[in-house]
Amino acid sequence: MATVMKWLRDRLPTGGGLRDEDWASRHRLLTVLLAAVLVFLIMFGVLRGEGHTLTLLLTVVPVLPCLLAATRLRSRRLRSVCVAIGYTIACGGFVALCHGLTEAHFSFFIAVAALALYRDWAPFGAFLAATTLHHAVFGSLVSDHTYDHGSAVAHPLVWALLHGASVLLAAGFQIVSWRLTEVEEDRARENLDESQAQLSVAFDATPVPMAMFSPDGLALRTNAAYRGWLGLPEELPAGFGLKDIPLIPVDGDQASILTLFAESRESRTITRQYRRPDGSLIWVEVHGTGLYDRNDQLRLIYVHCFDVTATRDHEAELSYQVRHDTLTGLLSRTAFEHDLAALLSGSTEPVSVIYLDVDRFKVINDGAGHTTGDDVLRALATRLAAVVPAGAVLARLGGDEFVVALTGPAGTGLRVGNSILAAVHEPVAGVPVALSIGVTTAFGGAGVDEVVLAADTAMYAAKRAGGNRLQVFTDDLRVPVQERIAAEARLRRALAGDPRYTLPLWFQPVVSTATGQIIGAEALVRMRTEQGTVLAPGLFIGAAEETGLIVPLGDHVLRSAVEHLVHWSDRLGYVSVNVSPRQLAEPDFVPKVASLLAEYPYLDPSRLVLEVTETALISSTVDVSERLALLKQLGVRVALDDFGTGYSSLTWLKSLPADVVKLDRSFVAGLAEDARKSSIISAVLWLARSLGMSTIAEGVEEIADWDALRAAGCPAIQGYLISKPLPAPEFDTLLTTGSPFRGVHLDETTGRALAG
Repeated sequence: MATVMKWLRDRLPTGGGLRDEDWASRHRLLTVLLAAVLVFLIMFGVLRGEGHTLTLLLTVVPVLPCLLAATRLRSRRLRSVCVAIGYTIACGGFVALCHGLTEAHFSFFIAVAALALYRDWAPFGAFLAATTLHHAVFGSLVSDHTYDHGSAVAHPLVWALLHGASVLLAAGFQIVSWRLTEVEEDRARENLDESQAQLSVAFDATPVPMAMFSPDGLALRTNAAYRGWLGLPEELPAGFGLKDIPLIPVDGDQASILTLFAESRESRTITRQYRRPDGSLIWVEVHGTGLYDRNDQLRLIYVHCFDVTATRDHEAELSYQVRHDTLTGLLSRTAFEHDLAALLSGSTEPVSVIYLDVDRFKVINDGAGHTTGDDVLRALATRLAAVVPAGAVLARLGGDEFVVALTGPAGTGLRVGNSILAAVHEPVAGVPVALSIGVTTAFGGAGVDEVVLAADTAMYAAKRAGGNRLQVFTDDLRVPVQERIAAEARLRRALAGDPRYTLPLWFQPVVSTATGQIIGAEALVRMRTEQGTVLAPGLFIGAAEETGLIVPLGDHVLRSAVEHLVHWSDRLGYVSVNVSPRQLAEPDFVPKVASLLAEYPYLDPSRLVLEVTETALISSTVDVSERLALLKQLGVRVALDDFGTGYSSLTWLKSLPADVVKLDRSFVAGLAEDARKSSIISAVLWLARSLGMSTIAEGVEEIADWDALRAAGCPAIQGYLISKPLPAPEFDTLLTTGSPFRGVHLDETTGRALAG
């Protein structure tokens, strides 16, 4: 028996499992329908006539208390039972009003289905019991009002049993449906519980701070990471909400963030800065999603938070690095160009741009060391920032170049530029510093590149004028700059082509004053343009020096000179090649010379003479004596060019390992008529001989100067008196004829030069 009961319990519905809100909605529906049925019965009874008054009263009067109890009682089970009894009385009354019409009994089947909505055994069982009792009692007492056929009147209990069985069968199918629904709900509940368990694990165990808030800002649920991040207790107090979170938005309020999430049906990401209770600032990235019910009403807002302070700080640092120079902290070139464009487009006043360059900074950087050079640049940046007016745009363009842009009336740039010059009268970081400054003034329609180029042009004009000065830009300054740019472009094209053709060497002979024969030649480079025009060095050497192209140009000249020297073999004693300070400062210059000589093992290295100028030696950033000594170890001879144009000629003559001294043309011109020059030259010749050096006088153009130099004992000369520089083929012819003098011959007895 117990097994059977257990089997039944396992297969019958449990009942009573509706949630309060679901039960209330169903009870309200069934109660309203019962009231509607009662109204229907009253109207139906009135239409049936006076003979049915008693039946109507016996129906209506019991149903009214059932309706009252269904709305007043506290227990939902008692209320549902009252509704079930009310339906039983209403169905019985309807059958009685219809004199037991069979079709009227269908109302009981309808009521069974309706009461199954409760999904509770109490009202369902009460209705079944009351229905069976109604058919048995009223079928026996008033059979003519319960059944409408003779068999049922004769045998009321049989027909009561039949009717009851039919209702039970109908109820049975409702029970089966009820049970199946419970099974499905149990399965759905299990799935929901599993999903909720998974959600709980994902929500509570994740290291990402997460929370759920109601639309009015109350905290519905938070995870451990969220509470730990904010320093909240494990159990939050009742009513805890956004207003209680220990973070204060720097911009806006706490509630506004929920409003932003609620306004969008899509997930949103909002990044805000907050202030902690200790005053520190943090950046928080909040991802929020609103959850809506079937009525499209916002139920809750799910958020998860990321502390992105480190990321924002890193982004800010990157942004700062993009806009600022890492060494000095000033604006970078890109940032300056951007800000200058804003000034030019947005200012109603003129915009002045001041371009600064440190004079001879390479000497500071290479001589005192890069650390000292960096210290100078940092200190100079600090001094500039203190001098320029507030609101000015100050930047380091790179290297030792700085630029300032500021608005103000005409003359503002000149005034600030002079203030900058005055500010560097005192040493910067312990190092004397001089500046070349260019100033230009522009208006709104000017372009950034145009304005900066104008200031740069003025700065270069100041530097070419000797430096340590300020130059205001004028249109006249554009011409040399444009020429320099054109010269650089031509030189680059020439180097990119075949240098033997585009950069040919010309040679000027050096002759002996004793024999009048050619003993050597100076190699001088020329440039052949695309149009075939040959340009003198003065049109491109300056650009080569400024751009650093002098290094590849010098390499070409040196190699080509050696190749010509090898070609002329014993017909020419030596070839001299000019070496720029930039070449001499290159670390691989000496190895290059050694490598070139190694290619011609039968060439006497002493036949190659490298000429360095006195002024170049003064400005060199390397140990000149050491570098020249290394060259002499290769067997190469060294000549001191343009002697007498510097500041300490005799000092250089004694300290440098030179083999040849070349007297500058300024000492030679007019020598025959100037006794003072003659005395100086005699002294230099004597000193050179005493130091074991040879001497060459440059720029000799007059016969009288030839005679004076010969009489003073100068061993060799070069100049237009003998020959201008010649292309290699013509110089080759000159070597063949052996007569370099143009319209001049030497007296065979005295050696004096004679015209015609």
